[in-house]
Amino acid sequence: MGDRLDLVLRNDLGELERLAAAVDAFAERNGLSPALAFALNLCLDELVTNTVSYGYGADGADGRRSIRLRVECDEAELRAELEDDAAAFDPFHEAPPPDLEGDIDERRVGGLGVFLVRQSMDRVAYRRAGDRNIVTLAKARTA
Repeated sequence: MGDRLDLVLRNDLGELERLAAAVDAFAERNGLSPALAFALNLCLDELVTNTVSYGYGADGADGRRSIRLRVECDEAELRAELEDDAAAFDPFHEAPPPDLEGDIDERRVGGLGVFLVRQSMDRVAYRRAGDRNIVTLAKARTA
C-alpha cells in the first residue's frame, strides 16, 4: 500500500502550481507511470479550476474557502477525492457536453475539461454530502 496525499487548497488559481507539485511528488513516491501522473494532474487541474472559477462565485472570491484533496493508491488502482463547500454542482451530469464538431473558432465554449476528465479516468463519480461536493476519480495503475 502506498502513502496517501492529503492537501488543502485555498480558493485561488495560484494554488494550481502547488497542487501539481504535490501530485508529482506523490506519483514519484508511489512509482506511478508518467502517463498516470499526467492524467491525474490534468483532471485535478480541470476540476479545481472549475471550482475556483465557477463554484464559489463572489462570496468565495476572497480565497478563504478551501478545497480538500485526498489521493491514495494500491498495487491495482489510483483513487482521488476532491471535496469543497461550493454551490452544489455535479460536473458529470450538469456540465454541458462539449462541441467536438466544426471549426474550433466557431465551437461553443464549455464542457471540454469535464469530457477530458471522463476520458482520462476509468471511473468518475459525484455526490453531495450535506453542504459538500465530493468528486471521486479512479484509474487502474496499469493504464
